[in-house]
Amino acid sequence: MSRYIDKLTTQLSKVVLISACSLGLGFAVSANAAPATNNATITKSSPVFLGDGGNYPFSEAVRVGDTLYMSGQIGFKDGKLVKGGVKAEAKQALDNIHETLLKYGYQKSDIVKCMAMLTDMDDFDDFNKIYKAELAKPYPVRSAFGVAELAAGASVEIECIAAK
Repeated sequence: MSRYIDKLTTQLSKVVLISACSLGLGFAVSANAAPATNNATITKSSPVFLGDGGNYPFSEAVRVGDTLYMSGQIGFKDGKLVKGGVKAEAKQALDNIHETLLKYGYQKSDIVKCMAMLTDMDDFDDFNKIYKAELAKPYPVRSAFGVAELAAGASVEIECIAAK
């Protein structure tokens, strides 16, 4: 009878553990519980770190599966911030993003999310004019933040995520 109860307990533990895992519930499992077996194959793409930040401690982009996470871009061209204020900087930042996309096999239409950081929220309308001219409908989801300051004295920084 004891063997029967042990076997029943083991089977019941497996069912409870598998059910909890499939529901995303996390809880401690006793050391006596039998390991759950699951025939489902789980594949996970390892991150691929692309490019480098030169003298700075970051990657240009990271690809996980078909998703490309890009570092923020400011209006740098030839190692200097472009002149002309937020419009010129936003245009150059988006050109830099486009260049990164192409380098890794993506295009602007693959962008799904952007985050814009502006040092002066009064520049928001000017920024939007450039953004609308450079990207097409349907526009990616976007967040915009006012920040105290950006690297190299930039007025705008844009960070995007693209997916195929």
